[in-house]
Amino acid sequence: MELRFCSLSSGSSGNCQYIETNNTRLLVDAGFSGKRIEALLGSIGVSPTSLDGILVTHEHMDHIKGVGVLSRRYDLPVYANMNTWREMGKIIGEVKEKNIRVFETDKYLSINDIDIYPIKVFHDAIEPVGYIFYYNRTKVSIVTDTGWVNDSIKSAIKGSNLYLLEANHDVTMLKEGSYPWYLKQRILSTRGHLSNDDAGRILGEVISGNGEIVLLGHLSKENNTEYLAYETVKEKILCQGIDISRDITLGLTYRDRATKVYSFK
Repeated sequence: MELRFCSLSSGSSGNCQYIETNNTRLLVDAGFSGKRIEALLGSIGVSPTSLDGILVTHEHMDHIKGVGVLSRRYDLPVYANMNTWREMGKIIGEVKEKNIRVFETDKYLSINDIDIYPIKVFHDAIEPVGYIFYYNRTKVSIVTDTGWVNDSIKSAIKGSNLYLLEANHDVTMLKEGSYPWYLKQRILSTRGHLSNDDAGRILGEVISGNGEIVLLGHLSKENNTEYLAYETVKEKILCQGIDISRDITLGLTYRDRATKVYSFK
């Protein structure tokens, strides 16, 4: 019994995560063209014909661009809450009625052999969620596109074997950068995106140093660098007495390629 996870791509230009167990293969978001997602899956040896469905976090284009295409092409169920469906349905085109799957935020659902908890997050979308996956004794938490992580989220994700948490921007780069002020305000708000400092602080509060995998996601192309994200988060975690080289694995996701495939038995 094994769970495997790969971030196929993560960033402001598009997002797509892959998770599989022995009997289930799922995408979380599909924010690229169908052709691009097929290529990303191919890079890790997965055929889109083997997928069991797509879970959607929210209706922004960098998360749903390929959802409709993939559903129609491979007859895939699409899972989202009702409010997200209302907004997303206007954008992604026709999806077969049997493939429109509606869940309630903060209530468990199961797809084959994997249990999933869609958790409320804070973003400027209609009803955005993160996802927590449970399989055997493995727990994987995906929380991106949120401007705030409250105690409820921290409590829910604590104890994960793998965390994908966004480290979207460096605050100084954002404030001094070329974005218009209204966009800077949006990103910095509690319905925007987490900064590197935010991500490091939150991770320092939830990880225990028992060999967890920590991946930083949704890095801004304009307002962050891989070096800044990694080093800022590393320093925050070190302040909690956790040894990066010994106690956890800290890594990055990429906007243009997949990460390695992480496996848990």
